[in-house]
Amino acid sequence: MSTGVWSPVSLAVVSSGIGHPCSTRRLADWVAEAVCRSLAAGGARAEVEVLELHRLAADLARHSAQGRASLDLREAIAAVVAADGLVVATPVLASSPSEVFDSFFAALGDGVLSGMPVLLALNSHSRWQPPDLPQVIRRRLTDVHADPVPTVVVAGPDDWQATTQSDAGRLHACIDRAAAELATAMRSHRQ
Repeated sequence: MSTGVWSPVSLAVVSSGIGHPCSTRRLADWVAEAVCRSLAAGGARAEVEVLELHRLAADLARHSAQGRASLDLREAIAAVVAADGLVVATPVLASSPSEVFDSFFAALGDGVLSGMPVLLALNSHSRWQPPDLPQVIRRRLTDVHADPVPTVVVAGPDDWQATTQSDAGRLHACIDRAAAELATAMRSHRQ
């Protein structure tokens, strides 16, 4: 039984996948659901806002070129900054995150995510990836002073093609572990 209920909390989910349907968005949804379950187990109700960065691609390009943020981009940034926790899901192409991922985090002001708990989920389209890839992308979040949780969720081609319960279980166990870490970090950050 939980004491000191501190609900509701705000969870922002940033998905930088492209296309529809999008496996990166599906991964983001799985992670968000797991975070909500972890928060609920601790007595908190989560309000979730999902931001699909591909819808802001033109705004991000204009911001990069002209330095002006559109209303939609300002609202997306405000939603992220106001959140108690953040899930960031990005496809990994050529050993780096998507361009809209980089552009969005570059558009954030310095220090606006100071101490923000973040769960990073990578959707790798290759069976091979550099062993330091999660650390490289984590550094992009720490550059904006966010505080990524230790577990990075990495979904690869084998995870999307999993045919048995045990194959699919590896990814979901990783998601559950990372979600529990984020829920704990959100509680600490909010106090």
